[in-house]
Amino acid sequence: MIPQFKPAWWMTNRHVQTIMPRFFRPFHNTSYELEQLDTPDGDFIELAWSLPHNETAPLAIVLHGLEGNINSFYAKGMMKALKKQGYAVVLMHFRNCSTEVNRLPRAYHSGDTADLAFFINHLKQQYPNRPMVAVGFSLGGNVLAKYLGEQAKACPLSAAAVVSAPYDLSSSSDVIRKSLGKIYQKYLLDRMKKSMQRKLPQIKQQISITTDQLMNIDDLLEFDNQLTAPLHGFENAHDYYRQASAMPYLKHIAVPTLIIHAKDDPMLSIKAVPSRQDVSEHVTLRISEKGGHVGFIAGKNPFKPIFWLEKTVPNYFGQYVLNKVNNEQL
Repeated sequence: MIPQFKPAWWMTNRHVQTIMPRFFRPFHNTSYELEQLDTPDGDFIELAWSLPHNETAPLAIVLHGLEGNINSFYAKGMMKALKKQGYAVVLMHFRNCSTEVNRLPRAYHSGDTADLAFFINHLKQQYPNRPMVAVGFSLGGNVLAKYLGEQAKACPLSAAAVVSAPYDLSSSSDVIRKSLGKIYQKYLLDRMKKSMQRKLPQIKQQISITTDQLMNIDDLLEFDNQLTAPLHGFENAHDYYRQASAMPYLKHIAVPTLIIHAKDDPMLSIKAVPSRQDVSEHVTLRISEKGGHVGFIAGKNPFKPIFWLEKTVPNYFGQYVLNKVNNEQL
């Protein structure tokens, strides 16, 4: 049974739930080892492994959000929680979010499931007898949800969890561009432009854009029109949003999947909130009134916040993985 989220009395505001969690954990760390995995197209994806001593431990994949990485507070927190529960945890960096610049003239986007499919198949070949689960946050959640729908019954995962995903990209982009006096848009764009700046030498044959032109982009839609769409084969931003949105794929999910979403998410449209008719029978919906964007902080004591996601997601996975593993070992 997955409990409903109840926000901390001192964190009922959606912007506080969204912004404050990163300040609770400025020194929160989990040990990890980096690995580069070559991809079939001649590039690589960077992995961050947090391994237990048990070589037969089930595997847990973590997918970060837009411009996230191993240092994202929510990723580190979830990795630590899953490792504590006995999983071998690996965070998959999307291309161009890794420590080194990727080789090819492309980056990543909200609907790019090819790398995830390749990586999961790679793990299945390497560790055929170890159960696998995956959790995705925000953009990584949209990628995971779309992958689950694409794979349907062929999906090799035992269970999945999707947190604060922008299932309807066009309307969610509109919200980000206006929310909180455009502060969220500026924060994301600054990170996206900095990240893309280091790739300008690779993309110059496909897109003619100077550093100054890149840095002058002040609108998310414009960024996706000028860079994300042409780099990844879309006609324009709206074509990208239409093709990459995970909402149409939710009905085809065939593995146990927990969807966590807050109606007051300040970075996503209300159109991105899935309803029962949008999802398959294998999906458990936990839609709360409050929680912000990848927030979900509970607890009565402001000095001891409870990270509800880090309790709920591992407990959900345990129903389908750890209980099964324990029974097989008896």
